[in-house]
Amino acid sequence: MSQTSTVPRNTSNAGFRRANRIKLLRPVLMLGGVLVVVIVSLIFWLFGGQYVSSDDTYVDAAKVSLSTDVSGLVSEVDVKDNQHVEAGQVLFKLSQAQFNIAVAAAQAQLAQAQLDVASAKRGYAEAVDEIAAQRIQIQDDQSNLSKYASVVGSGGVTRATYDDARFKLAADQSKLTQLQDESGVQLAKLANNPDIDPAQTPEYQSALAQLNNAKLQQAHSIVRAPYSGTVTMVEQLQPSMFLPAGTVAFGLVSDTDVWVTAQPKESDLTWVKPGQSVDITVDAYPGEKWTGVVQSISPASGSEFSILPAQNSSGNWVKVVQRIPLRVQIKSGPDGFVLRDGMSAEISIDTNHHRHLSDLF
Repeated sequence: MSQTSTVPRNTSNAGFRRANRIKLLRPVLMLGGVLVVVIVSLIFWLFGGQYVSSDDTYVDAAKVSLSTDVSGLVSEVDVKDNQHVEAGQVLFKLSQAQFNIAVAAAQAQLAQAQLDVASAKRGYAEAVDEIAAQRIQIQDDQSNLSKYASVVGSGGVTRATYDDARFKLAADQSKLTQLQDESGVQLAKLANNPDIDPAQTPEYQSALAQLNNAKLQQAHSIVRAPYSGTVTMVEQLQPSMFLPAGTVAFGLVSDTDVWVTAQPKESDLTWVKPGQSVDITVDAYPGEKWTGVVQSISPASGSEFSILPAQNSSGNWVKVVQRIPLRVQIKSGPDGFVLRDGMSAEISIDTNHHRHLSDLF
């Protein structure tokens, strides 16, 4: 009987001790779990302020809508859609006939200006010679008039002869004035310098400016790539089309001037500065990574450049976290992967900032 009663008593004691241990471990585990969560969260917070990430990020590239400031018929298109071109490569040309004619006309005007200067110099020289000869003639007229005046009273010459001599002197003096006026006109054409270089005259310079303008328009009728890249939407331009001045022909996207534009939240930019290193990933190339640096940060939020920026005019203001455009310069990346304008990307900026426990208080 004593043996059968001992077994249940031992079993009961073991169960009682197990229950006590469970009661003791339960608060320890609960408090320990909370403590572990707090410690892990604290560690994550302390080491989590160094990096700033943004997925509102896109690849950007320099691009231009190609056009020309002269009008004309398209004579040839030298590229195809999505073709890679080098800087200075001919893209398309306008018909050269009208520009050749304009250059030839301007060259003729320049040659005429040179002839006009030569003619003015010759005309001025002849006028100077005629003035000198006329002055000699006037001196002779004055001498004759003096002699006639001394004898006309005594009957040595008739009054008619005396009057003819007086009228001739007056006529020759008037002719001298006319010759002087004509020489003044020729001298004015020479900018009051009879030995002037033809290239220094206003007529020559005006004709030269017209020639340079004609040559400039002819040069602009041949459109070249301003930088290397890929042309796009070329098919909208066809030979024999009339292209008005300033009309977009097609586009060119650079393959060298490429960067990343991000729109991080304003609250993420506390410790972001130009020059900080950036890791870049592109959605189109999973697993690949590019490196770069923060090149610049916009002085205004993106909403400030919208057509209708938000204004607090009604008094019912709803605060919205703003996004500040940020530009990342690409430094290096994997070979064989082309970054195309508009691709979606993600960035992670190393701010080198470390949080401290004192920041919590």
